[in-house]
Amino acid sequence: MLDIKFIRENPEKFDAAMQARAVNFKASEILQLDEEKRKKTFFIQELQAKRNKFAQEIAVIKKSGGDVNSLLEESKKINSELVKAENDFSLDEKLNELLATIPNIPHDSVPVGKSEEENVEVEKFGTPKKFSFTPKAHDELGEKLGMLDFDQSALMSGARFSTLSKGLAQMERALSNFMLDVALENGYSEISPPNLVKSDAMKFSGQLPKFAEEAFRTSDDYWLIPTAEVSLVNFAAKKTFAESDLPLRFTAYTPCFRREAGSAGKDTRGMIRQHQFKKVELVSITTAESSKAEHERMTNIACEILRRLELPFRKLLLCSGDMGFCAQKTYDLEVWLPSQEKYREISSCSNCGDFQARRGSIKYKNKSDGKTYFAHTLNGSALAVGRTLVAILENYQNEDGSINVPQVLADYMGGIKKISC
Repeated sequence: MLDIKFIRENPEKFDAAMQARAVNFKASEILQLDEEKRKKTFFIQELQAKRNKFAQEIAVIKKSGGDVNSLLEESKKINSELVKAENDFSLDEKLNELLATIPNIPHDSVPVGKSEEENVEVEKFGTPKKFSFTPKAHDELGEKLGMLDFDQSALMSGARFSTLSKGLAQMERALSNFMLDVALENGYSEISPPNLVKSDAMKFSGQLPKFAEEAFRTSDDYWLIPTAEVSLVNFAAKKTFAESDLPLRFTAYTPCFRREAGSAGKDTRGMIRQHQFKKVELVSITTAESSKAEHERMTNIACEILRRLELPFRKLLLCSGDMGFCAQKTYDLEVWLPSQEKYREISSCSNCGDFQARRGSIKYKNKSDGKTYFAHTLNGSALAVGRTLVAILENYQNEDGSINVPQVLADYMGGIKKISC
């Protein structure tokens, strides 16, 4: 959530940021509501002052034996007005609801653009393999191996679900363990968090109200997490840390659930876009001064996983119009898929600044000046396990349909070097 003080002091910068974000929020409309709220606050303060003054006058007159009836009547009217004003939260709620729907301000280093077409390629890693045969798509490979099922999965759960078995299920487990181990090597603490959360947890992490239609909700008002970011950010909610405690670095391997409401017709085949998938998530809680370096560090961890798997990929800096709601700066990593002859997203690493911390009240005490500040939060996929499996199937395939196991996964798979029928 943005600080209303920032909008008051920087209305032109706010408007420019919202224009860069391709949304229609205007500082003037927000500040008009803010001014009404401030007037109401001033009105309440005036009433409180009058009430206190009457109380003092009544006490003095009573002490001298005078008549206080008229003053008591006036005092009752003031108290009645005050109670009514203090219990009217409509302006507060309206302003808070509005602020909760406004996206984060892009960092100055973020390129201005409207869509993914204007994202900036930072660098490429590895060279796509030249096959001596026409490479097959992951879904065809998996089905021919008899280890990736869509039909029976659709029977039990519907579209956009799949089931892995045998060697591919083993590889999924190996990948998750490998990714977690890389995170632990880099100082992250492994967490096994709840996968069902309350509405407040979704609000604190920025999922509500913006993404309500994208998330699954139970009949008793729990939400299935769309990413472990929700649980990990909330692990620090409503806490104040000593600066020396930071950075906090959490990692978790969890299932994730998304409706994919806006993706009709996109990636309808295969495992690229599903309602349920697994992911290893990284979340950092740090100071304002160190969040830029922490963002680069986090992204490099995701890059390192892809390097060790020897998968060709590229790193993109997202433009202002393509970033997530909470992000002020985002790097996407896209892995090469031979069957599509293009790079597809496999990780997104974002610096959210103090945007989530304001919503979730995550603070730290500065050791230099003793003041309390909102922390900065960062999150990144390291990696989306299903999409990594997709990339291995396609990049490590052989002409006979078998799949070579990446060298770095050999120990995790008991020495298996190839998956075949």
